[in-house]
Amino acid sequence: DTQSAGGQLTTTTIVENYPGFPDGVDGFDLSTNLLRRQAEKCGATIVTKMVARSVLGGGSPFKVVTEDGEEHQALAVIVATGATAKTLKGTVPGVDTFWNKGVSACAVCDGALPMFRKKPVAVIGGGDTACEEALFLTKFASVVYLIHRRDSLRASAVMMGRVLAEPKIQMVWNAELEEAMGANDRLESIRIVERNPAFENQLPKHRILDVNGLFFAIGHTPNSQCCPEVATDSDGYIITEKGST
Repeated sequence: DTQSAGGQLTTTTIVENYPGFPDGVDGFDLSTNLLRRQAEKCGATIVTKMVARSVLGGGSPFKVVTEDGEEHQALAVIVATGATAKTLKGTVPGVDTFWNKGVSACAVCDGALPMFRKKPVAVIGGGDTACEEALFLTKFASVVYLIHRRDSLRASAVMMGRVLAEPKIQMVWNAELEEAMGANDRLESIRIVERNPAFENQLPKHRILDVNGLFFAIGHTPNSQCCPEVATDSDGYIITEKGST
């Protein structure tokens, strides 16, 4: 495992759509406590260390070496490292400051929180994931700004049609996030810059949107770096053989 098991669940607060918890459950507690205890009860031995390298080529027994040099051998290795949501942390002012204080990378995890109910929110992205998250947020938010850096969505035709037909979603075309702003440890607004590609000589337009939530849906980076021997596609996702997962 890694030094912070639980994945994206550890970065959220209340998870309201997990079976068995009608009043919601804390994401950190669910991933690092409840699920861990259940796995251990079923006989799993959990090693909380960073993987330094793996030897998965050449057949079994396979080897996994942790950073402290400890070697683990197994007849089979399941690589379930998941992926990390891409954000603009470290590149756009204010994003780090208001992370988990209005800024998130998981609308399904956080969108139902009281701080977003009947409030304006924004989604960054233009693919199927961004459209799905924007549509989900319409259940709770007063308005959803879907901000995309191009003049057309990259989503499927079906998803695009649903978004454009939804009255609560306002499209913001040819725009990029410049800054996340707020006070008292809470996001209050964002500044965006709009550029019209049809008029290259036209000065960009800067605009401030009052929002209580900002959700990133700009893709994921697969956590496959620990397995260099395993074949991956151009995006870094592990290639599976036909008939397997």
